[in-house]
Amino acid sequence: MAVAEGRKPTVLATDLDGTFLGGDRAARGALYRWIAERRDELMVIFVSGRGLGFMRELADRLPVRPDHVIANVGTSVAAGPDWRPLADIESWLDARWPKDAPARIAKVLARYPGLTAQPVVEGRRVSRYYRDHGEAIAAQADVEQIGFEALLSDGRYFDVLPSGVRKGPTLLRTLTALGIAHERTLVAGDTLNDLSLFETGLAGVAVGNSEAGLVRAVRAWPNVHLSTKPGAAGVLEALRVFHERGSLWEHRSS
Repeated sequence: MAVAEGRKPTVLATDLDGTFLGGDRAARGALYRWIAERRDELMVIFVSGRGLGFMRELADRLPVRPDHVIANVGTSVAAGPDWRPLADIESWLDARWPKDAPARIAKVLARYPGLTAQPVVEGRRVSRYYRDHGEAIAAQADVEQIGFEALLSDGRYFDVLPSGVRKGPTLLRTLTALGIAHERTLVAGDTLNDLSLFETGLAGVAVGNSEAGLVRAVRAWPNVHLSTKPGAAGVLEALRVFHERGSLWEHRSS
């Protein structure tokens, strides 16, 4: 990405499933073309619960490649075209995820047979599926008792993360490490594992297909636009305005 000298790029830090990859083919195509036509003015950061392996394959398939990647619900970071780790971020993450973390967490979660393993898990996290919300809430409390965070999202995902680590905090640290302007960053998401992106205070868009719990949480927040358009169409709606004005329109009434 080449940006005109002295001009700060607009940064899109976006979730993938249901957001950047969401909506119909026409909507996705419109978003990707709009970005491609302005690629020297934009920076794209993928911020996803997906692993780095999946995101590498995706980047090879999409017409828009990310400039940087935050994977595994904020527990992995890869920067630049060579997908390099960032030393400061790695140190911060490692300090919050001791080597025995997976074993300690597995011991706690063994009490909850309704939590079933996800097939592919990377990064500094332990991830399960859940069906019973009450069981998941009880497991969440037990996990927090041993010093980790449990994040429930989309009515089925149960992610145990290092204390203080989620998509939002990792994004802020990544922006700082790379010298990227926070005020030029727009975040986008659709489930509760994206809530921490909006908690950063950065301008954001919750797309039209967002999880009900996310909508309830951010409805009154002045930094978040609730789009009525799903997936990529909702991202493009907000990104066009943000790129032009450097801010979102006035907060809508509920």
